[in-house]
Amino acid sequence: MLNILLSGCNGRLSRAVIDYAETRDDVQIVAGIDPCAPAKSVAFPVFASPALVTVQADVIVDCSLPCALPALLDYAVAKKIPAVIATTGYTAEELAVLDDAAKHIPVLQSGNMSLGIHLLKELARQAAQVLGEAFDIEIIEAHHNQKLDAPSGTAFILADAVNKGLDSPRELVHERESRREVRPREEIGMHAIRGGTITGEHTVLFAGFDEVVELTHKAHSKAIFAAGCISAARFMASKQPGRYTMNDIVNPCCE
Repeated sequence: MLNILLSGCNGRLSRAVIDYAETRDDVQIVAGIDPCAPAKSVAFPVFASPALVTVQADVIVDCSLPCALPALLDYAVAKKIPAVIATTGYTAEELAVLDDAAKHIPVLQSGNMSLGIHLLKELARQAAQVLGEAFDIEIIEAHHNQKLDAPSGTAFILADAVNKGLDSPRELVHERESRREVRPREEIGMHAIRGGTITGEHTVLFAGFDEVVELTHKAHSKAIFAAGCISAARFMASKQPGRYTMNDIVNPCCE
């Protein structure tokens, strides 16, 4: 049985992780971390901060906020516990903190825990290799009205994959309101839609002469992300210190 410590256990994704874990007989959530009391009854103790945790766990799954990262990683390093970081919106400085922690513990961080998204990423890279030099490229993402960061972490993952497929990386452009000029080829347009209860939709659009190719992934519930979190937790339980991604799960032969 894999024992999981769930950070940010009151969040939307965490509630999906809790529900999904209850359907499995090989994992259990033994404790949660959240500064607020649980929004609903849970079968495990919840601590206000990592420093207060008294329950032993095999893996940490973090679905909280970037501001919670330093204290969580301090705890993980001190206890030598692998960490799965499923939070988005990190700055370059915060990602550097992840790199430092990975010198001591296994750390997997991903802006999206869906297997389908990581397939989309590979397809986008391949499409950029074939079409990119002659096509304009736009990335459009849509999420619910409670999401704090924009564009999404997944949009940046897709943009990075596209740039890896191009001969020359393109600039990411987030708005064109102040510009009055013909669209230059050397950019990737990034667009964020926020509204309602949209779980998550991502499209990479390649627009060429008289033809358009669209690669789209739509998430219909957070259960797909919860399943990815649990798969990542099981994967990380036996790993050595270092940085890992969902690609290491999707393509284990490439570790």
